[in-house]
Amino acid sequence: MYRILFVCHGNICRSTMAEFVLKDMVAARGMAERFHIESAATSTEEIGNPVHPGTQAVLRAHGIGGFEGKRARQLRRADYGDFDLIIGMDAANMRNMGRMLGGDAESKLHKLLEFAGSARDVADPWYTGDFDTTYEDVCDGCAGLLGYLGV
Repeated sequence: MYRILFVCHGNICRSTMAEFVLKDMVAARGMAERFHIESAATSTEEIGNPVHPGTQAVLRAHGIGGFEGKRARQLRRADYGDFDLIIGMDAANMRNMGRMLGGDAESKLHKLLEFAGSARDVADPWYTGDFDTTYEDVCDGCAGLLGYLGV
């Protein structure tokens, strides 16, 4: 089983979008049982809050559901042992993840768009309001991730 954790600043926009996009992708391939996928935040600002309405809208527009009960949670040090890959959305997430997790001795930490062959950060709709561009970035990264995993 592949255990994947997506991480962003608040866990209401990008990491949650990636969680449910990847869940949808693996379900469409008939491989949902081979994956455990979650998301978390580096900050405490949104803990307990639901998925951002803009993220909900773009996911629904693409026929993706299942996020209704999702609530933001913070990254925990124990997550390092619980997941095979911990994937951040931007450079600031990566720095915070390394600090919060006590480093990356097993090379589990990656930035999502690395899997799509890019060093770019995933566009942050919290600032831009552009959830469609974020969705495109997330889809590119998740498709690349599946290729990386060979599934």
